Amino acid sequence: MDTSHPEGEAAAGTWVTVEEWSGSSATALSRTAVLTASASSLTSHRFGSRWGRIGGRMLGAFVPEGFPGSVTPDYVPFQMWDTLQGLSTYIRAMLSTQALLGAIGVGEQSATVIGATFQWFLRDLTGMLGGILFTFYQGSNLDSNAKMWRLVADFMNDLGMLMDLLSPLFPSSLIVIMCLGSLSRSFTGVASGATRAALTQHFALANNAADISAKEGSQETLATMLGMGLGMLLAHITRGHALSVWASFLSLTVFHMYANYKAVQSLSLTTLNYERASILLQHFKECGEVLAPQQVSQQEHILPFWSSWRKLIRIKLPHERVHLGAKASMLTHTDMLEITKTRSHYENTDYLLLDKEGSVHIFIHKQATPADVLKSFVHGLVLAHSAHNGKSKHADARRWMDEKYATFISRLQMKGYSTERLLSHSIIWRAHWLHGQLDEKLK
Repeated sequence: MDTSHPEGEAAAGTWVTVEEWSGSSATALSRTAVLTASASSLTSHRFGSRWGRIGGRMLGAFVPEGFPGSVTPDYVPFQMWDTLQGLSTYIRAMLSTQALLGAIGVGEQSATVIGATFQWFLRDLTGMLGGILFTFYQGSNLDSNAKMWRLVADFMNDLGMLMDLLSPLFPSSLIVIMCLGSLSRSFTGVASGATRAALTQHFALANNAADISAKEGSQETLATMLGMGLGMLLAHITRGHALSVWASFLSLTVFHMYANYKAVQSLSLTTLNYERASILLQHFKECGEVLAPQQVSQQEHILPFWSSWRKLIRIKLPHERVHLGAKASMLTHTDMLEITKTRSHYENTDYLLLDKEGSVHIFIHKQATPADVLKSFVHGLVLAHSAHNGKSKHADARRWMDEKYATFISRLQMKGYSTERLLSHSIIWRAHWLHGQLDEKLK
C-alpha cells in the first residue's frame, strides 16, 4: 500500500492507494495495477499488455512456480536438451512403429487378428519380465549413478527402436527381434523413471519436487504432440523409400545421442557418490579447498562404456580401489591376523579397513548409520591414497581422519553438498566384532 500524497489531493480529504503485484514468488513479482481512491473518485492504472499476462499464465503451465528461483541453475539447460532429445525420440517412434506394424501384417489380407495379437502379447510379456529382472539386478545402483544410467536408458531406447525398424527385413526371426526390442525398452522405462526421480529431487530448491514433476509432464506432453505430428509427416514423406527412412532414422538417432550427452553433462549434482567423493577428497588433500559442483561435474566420467573399457586395459580410478560393504566370510587367516594388528586404529568407529592386494575392503558394522558409511568410505579413500606401507599406512590415515575429516565435511556443506549419506549400492553384508577378536556373524 502506497501512502504518498498525490499533488493536488491535499484538499480532498483522505485517500488511499493500493498496488497490485503478480508473480509466482516474492522474488519474481511485477506490478500490474495501481488503484487510488479519494472521497469522490476512484482512478486505476494498469501496467503491461493483456497478451503479456496471458503469455505469463500459459508459461506457468510448463515451468515450476517461483521459476527460476525455485530450481537449480542447471534446470534450464538440462530441460532444453532433454526436450530436444524427447522430440527426436517421438519422431523416430513413428518410423519404427510403422515398420513394426507392417512386419506383423497390418494391412495384409493374409494376416490374422489372433496371430498379430499373440505376437504383440509376447512382445509386451518379454518387456515386463525384462523390467523386473533389470530392477532386481540394478535397482539399488540407479540412484548413485544417475548420470550414467540416464545415458544408458536412452541408448537402450535407441536400440529398441532399431530392432523395430529391422523387423521387416527378417520375417523368419520376427518374434525374436520384437522381443529383443521390447526387452531393451523395458530397461529404458526402469532406468529413466528412477533417474528422473533423483534429478527432480536435485532440482527442487523450494521443496517443490511435486510441482517440478508435474511441469515436466506438461513439457513432455507438448514435446510428444509435436513429435508425433512431425513423425507422421516424416513417415508419410518417406513411405516406400527405405533409404530415406534409414537416413532419417539414423540422423535423428545421432542427434538424440548428442542431445542426451549434453543434457547429462549440464547437470551439477550435489549428492555424493563414489566418484564425486573421490574427486572432492583428492582436490581437498592437494589444495585444502573443496571444488564447486560445476567443477566436479566437468571431471566426472559419465559415458556408460568408459568403466568397461578401463577394466579391459586394467586402469582403476581411486574410488574403484575401495570396496564398501565387504563380506566377513571372505577373510582368510592372514586377513584376520592383519585386522588384529591394525584394530587399534579403528577404535570408536563402526567399520574396519583391510588393505589387501592394492585394494581397501571396508567391513561395515551392523549398527552403522549412513553417516558412518560415508565416513568409512572417505577413510578408505585416504588409506588407498597413502604412500606408506604396513601399519604406518593405517596410522597416517587415522591421523588425517582425526585432524581433517570434520573440516572436509564442513567445507562440503558450505559448497552446498549433501553430506547426510553416501549414494552407494545397497550394503547387504555387515559384520559384528568385539575387542580383541573378530566375530563373523553377518546381519
